Amino acid sequence: MGPARLYKLFPSPDWDETDHDSSTDPLHPEGRFQTAAKKKAIRDHFDACAPQRLSWEQKARAYYEDQTRYLRFLVPEGLRVLEIGSGIGNLLAALKPSRGLGIDLSPAMVNEAARRHPTLEFRVGDVETLRLDECFDVILLTDVVGHLVDVQTAFTRLRRLCTAHTRVVVSSHNHLWEPMLRLCEKLGLKMPQREHSWLSPADLTNLLYLADFDVVKVERRLLLPLCIPLLAPLCNRWLAHLPGFRDLCLSRYVIARARLRRPERPYSTTIVIPCRNEQGNIDAVLRRIPQFGGRQEILFVDGHSTDGTAEEITRVTAFYPGRNIKLLIQDGQGKGDAVRKGFAHAAGDILMILDADATMPPETLPKFYETIASGKGECVIGCRLVYPREGRAMGLSTLCGNKVFGAVFSWLLNQRIKDTLCGTKVLFRRDYERIVANRPYFGEFDPLGDFDMLFGASKLSLQIVEIPVRYEARTFGSATIRRLAQGRLLFKMAVYGFFRLKAV
Repeated sequence: MGPARLYKLFPSPDWDETDHDSSTDPLHPEGRFQTAAKKKAIRDHFDACAPQRLSWEQKARAYYEDQTRYLRFLVPEGLRVLEIGSGIGNLLAALKPSRGLGIDLSPAMVNEAARRHPTLEFRVGDVETLRLDECFDVILLTDVVGHLVDVQTAFTRLRRLCTAHTRVVVSSHNHLWEPMLRLCEKLGLKMPQREHSWLSPADLTNLLYLADFDVVKVERRLLLPLCIPLLAPLCNRWLAHLPGFRDLCLSRYVIARARLRRPERPYSTTIVIPCRNEQGNIDAVLRRIPQFGGRQEILFVDGHSTDGTAEEITRVTAFYPGRNIKLLIQDGQGKGDAVRKGFAHAAGDILMILDADATMPPETLPKFYETIASGKGECVIGCRLVYPREGRAMGLSTLCGNKVFGAVFSWLLNQRIKDTLCGTKVLFRRDYERIVANRPYFGEFDPLGDFDMLFGASKLSLQIVEIPVRYEARTFGSATIRRLAQGRLLFKMAVYGFFRLKAV
């Protein structure tokens, strides 16, 4: 990248004083004058703080290190990142973006940031009147929303800079910490702040909704913002994530995505059906899969069946000449390996997993398609624990275990997950490719494939939604689930997920 470019916007294409706050009546100049006066006071305050900003960051090292560590977890290197309220640019630089743009109201802060980080771009500007002609993968507002005059207008402006992949990350402080933070300012341990708004995650969720965003998840971090050996890691990596303690954490992070618009054309779909010794179910599954969306592809991935399943797939394919049906032979073992092979060969815009035993009714697949195509979710999974199960489709011990681990994984992922092991999961191929690109972070840890997808989706802050399905009993063959082994696996996944998603 070239050298840093510094834009002082008085006036500028990004900050137009005539493009006033939408909450101000244009027929009353006094309102615009008052808004301008408030912003000038904010700008003057941070201009005065700019020369000492680095020393303030060093004094609050524990806070800034934790913030940087978590945002580096959320934001992979090499993305296009826009930071609002970029200060002296240290956070933006730490994320190593391919395109990094920092916007700050303070010219002094922007000058300092441009001097320190010449490979990035910094501009003086007001997010409430921001005009840019580019989109970003990530938009950060760290510790800045409380200083905005009109937060809703700021979010509305930022909505124009978003794609379907863009994630907006908003950080703020817990109001319970206000007395302590005020005391730290008086003791010279923290950069002084003007009077500002204290916005809770619920407040931010509402304001984001009004600006056409959906909140994906909310994270709470940093119980002890001090560098105390042993005690700080104990508090911040363990206690901070437990119920009760998490409500006392200093930092709150709200991650949101722009609400999607319905596409101009139907999406194509690939339905991957892992199968092993399911000969008697193949024809019934094919008959029960309805047509929906655009072009449809069905991929059977056989796991070295011994009952003639592969031959049955080849035989019945001839009876469906109008359908695009293919057979793949699995290389390794386990459902996870089969799903990865199927997805690697998939050509559809949307990828679907359907178990060959048809315990999840194939007729339900159009609901999954409609949910993801309409933008209501980005990773759509089935839930077998809402409607009554048919016959002995799920034993009592399995049901209780699923409910317990559903609560555990909802806590881990910060999204509601009631049934982690339902075989039907749906997501866009473009998002699956991003999960694959991030797979080295987790490694090859999951023999089933369910957690590889759920953990990957959570790290990318994809919105996970569940669709209740009626779980039916098998009509052919018998289940091969070993309940004790499955319970051990779920426990192992929960522990692994804690260290890779929470204690970061």
